[in-house]
Amino acid sequence: MTPVYRAGHRPYRQLCHRSPSDSNTHHKRFQRSKKIVRGPAQILCCGRLWYTCAVNRKPAMCGLWLLALAIIQLAGFGCGFKLIDYSEPIADLGSVAIQTFKNESYEPGVEFVVADALRREFLRRGALVLVDDAIDADLVVSGVVDPIVTRARSFSSIALALEWEVTLQLAVYSERSDGFRMRLDEDSTLATERYLASADIEATRKNRDEAIRAMASSLAARVHDMLYELYLP
Repeated sequence: MTPVYRAGHRPYRQLCHRSPSDSNTHHKRFQRSKKIVRGPAQILCCGRLWYTCAVNRKPAMCGLWLLALAIIQLAGFGCGFKLIDYSEPIADLGSVAIQTFKNESYEPGVEFVVADALRREFLRRGALVLVDDAIDADLVVSGVVDPIVTRARSFSSIALALEWEVTLQLAVYSERSDGFRMRLDEDSTLATERYLASADIEATRKNRDEAIRAMASSLAARVHDMLYELYLP
């Protein structure tokens, strides 16, 4: 019996038993269909690449990118943002005096750690001249060290603390020579640091002291930037 095939369909035998030349041709066509040449104006459709006129589209794409950059720059200049150089001097302020903070915590000597961090930060930036006497200063920085909070953050399988967290909160005040006095944002003068616990009590205490010094340095940088932006004309 002669098999009957639909129009446009190949026999099953021909589909399963191709000659080597047909297989190689089909493999090459498949590889060409999978080949991807990177370019701005290529469209991948059903495994085949259809090329449009990339030469004509390149100037248009460049123009769109330039237009987008111009819009971003105009938006940045129009929204009121600007770059600040914290090392430039301020016209109305030439000198600053940093007083030792009042210590209301149970940590002895922490007020000197905070004051030393603030002095080193202002000396490093160089925008204001650091003076010792508050009478000769255009700006006086003072404040209070709030009680330091220490809590355990992670525990071992036998309920031993492996990691501790210490929180340092400052109340920072600034006073100008004309009598204007204000307190800085309390949320910005709060820092938290973690340190590892140890079976050696001395090692744990050393880790805690290092964490407090790190927080004091971080808060000193914040205080400097807030004061600079506050009195920047």
